[in-house]
Amino acid sequence: MELENIVADRYNNPREGSYINKLHTRGLTKIAQKVGEEAVETVIAALRETERDLINESSDLIFHLIVLLREKGLNLEKIAKNLEDRHK
Repeated sequence: MELENIVADRYNNPREGSYINKLHTRGLTKIAQKVGEEAVETVIAALRETERDLINESSDLIFHLIVLLREKGLNLEKIAKNLEDRHK
């Protein structure tokens, strides 16, 4: 996924002012907190807001999840593999 490549590049080649760099510098706790915040906002959007809001909040959630996975040395491929293995 292109977004994963961008996140990896920001980790490997930090850019001053990059949001990804700021998250990485703040550490795992802050990144995990952002995932939690975005998850709650996604649920609220699903229950009470427009489709556009849900798309936006879901995008934020997935972005922060990708950053969290990178911080932990994981990627979406490993998650997809796990999901596939669950249904064998």
